[in-house]
Amino acid sequence: MGEFIIKMPDVGEGVAEAELVEWHVKAGDPVKEDMVIAAVMTDKATVEIPSPVTGTVVWLGAEIGDKIAVKAPLVRIETNGGDATAQVEARPAEAAAKTPDSRPPAIEPDTTPAPKATSAPRPEAPAERPLASPSVRLFARESGVDLRQLKGSGPAGRILREDVEQFIARGELPSLQPAMAKKTSAEEIKLTGLRRRIAEKMSLSTSRIPHITYVEEVDVTALEELRATMNRDRKPEQPKLTVLPFLMRAIVKAVAEQPNVNATFDDEKGILTRHGAVHIGIAAQTPAGLVVPVVRNAEARGIWDCATEMGRLAEAARAGTATRDELGGSTITISSLGALGGIVSTPVINHPEVAIVGVNKIAVRPAWDGTQFVPRKMMNLSSSFDHRIIDGWDAATFVQRVRVLLETPALIFIEG
Repeated sequence: MGEFIIKMPDVGEGVAEAELVEWHVKAGDPVKEDMVIAAVMTDKATVEIPSPVTGTVVWLGAEIGDKIAVKAPLVRIETNGGDATAQVEARPAEAAAKTPDSRPPAIEPDTTPAPKATSAPRPEAPAERPLASPSVRLFARESGVDLRQLKGSGPAGRILREDVEQFIARGELPSLQPAMAKKTSAEEIKLTGLRRRIAEKMSLSTSRIPHITYVEEVDVTALEELRATMNRDRKPEQPKLTVLPFLMRAIVKAVAEQPNVNATFDDEKGILTRHGAVHIGIAAQTPAGLVVPVVRNAEARGIWDCATEMGRLAEAARAGTATRDELGGSTITISSLGALGGIVSTPVINHPEVAIVGVNKIAVRPAWDGTQFVPRKMMNLSSSFDHRIIDGWDAATFVQRVRVLLETPALIFIEG
């Protein structure tokens, strides 16, 4: 018999630690080579960790929500072959899939004694987390399915998406009966995974960035008429246009005149980086929380291209399949709640950026045309800026330029 120490792998360039968000095994469980044993989350994405060996789990090195340093012990597995304790650096599933000539990880001796299992394997209780990937768990939550009711058809009883779909097709979802009884329970929920990452990001932004928020009213009547015409005449393969692709193109033109707005600020080094490329983050709400997929090089995309890429990224974000590269590297962000956008908002800047443009809902309001009040489709822009970098005058100048472009949408299509 031998024991192997599975180390926390390198899950991305510049990542020193990752948060453990899921265990797919427990002490006493058998594992096979390449079977997913855990999932960790970095600032950008969730990464699954497969086992590089076959054996039995005898020790887990962390609990859900713990942050684990790269190369720290993660799991100990007892195997049938060999008689020495060895260390194995696991490879994240995503990285391994992208390496055409993957070789077995190097094994090096470890002189430290391995902790032994202190008890016999526990029988699986009804509350144990079923074996499933993060994307399958997300699909099950959206569908109202309790994975504990399913028997997985994958390796080691792993629940697949097809298992959930077949469960739904059989009509086995429980019916919900309304209740009028008083509720006295209180539930404490530890923030883990994406929810904790959002909390940390918001705390960082509001504690280090002095925000200034500027609100402007925009008459989008002409824009809505143009958008309706373009949607009516669009080709079958083209997506339906929303206001956002027009706003993206307006931002591209406005930051060309206000380059400090399309920038990131390293406040520890005191360095402002003005970016030529306009990588626009689109804040998107998903069942797991807020994420910001990035439409890269919006300056090189037309209206339809912006809409297509935005739709692709939004779908990937909702499905939990967006990559780290697709969720990072933005230079300015748009925040929109669609029809729930309210009248005014105070969006929080996506650190280390220096500006965020908030979109409020469109509503018909009376507007004075010089002789009478007429109904116009109006929309407010609520935009926040890093006051260390952007003065109030420059913030107002940027927003006013965006307003002019949206109110006269033909200008958006004029180059130069």
